[in-house]
Amino acid sequence: MQQRTFKFKAWNNEEKLLVRLNSIECVKGVLSKKNHILLQFTGALDKNESEIYESDILLKGTDKYIIRWDHENLKWIIVPEKSTELIQPLADIVNEDYVRLCNKYEAPDSFNN
Repeated sequence: MQQRTFKFKAWNNEEKLLVRLNSIECVKGVLSKKNHILLQFTGALDKNESEIYESDILLKGTDKYIIRWDHENLKWIIVPEKSTELIQPLADIVNEDYVRLCNKYEAPDSFNN
């Protein structure tokens, strides 16, 4: 059985920077980092083999998508910027057509959803 790897990046609310973490507090099973928003690694890679994290914005051609956790179905989903497109599980669509653009916290105006 392959062991699952948990990785996180974080948005530093004070510095307004996306950072790699060297430590996270864990109290009664709840992970946190003061003044940071934790962003979990999805386990997926884009076409350039860049890691895809929660709240990342992906491009397919000129179309934008954002990665979110679906609390109801307990899986990562890819949500299109254009509401006419279907929301899909991330595992169903990751292929060589998607490229990580940035995280929504790095460019808050880049995704209007």
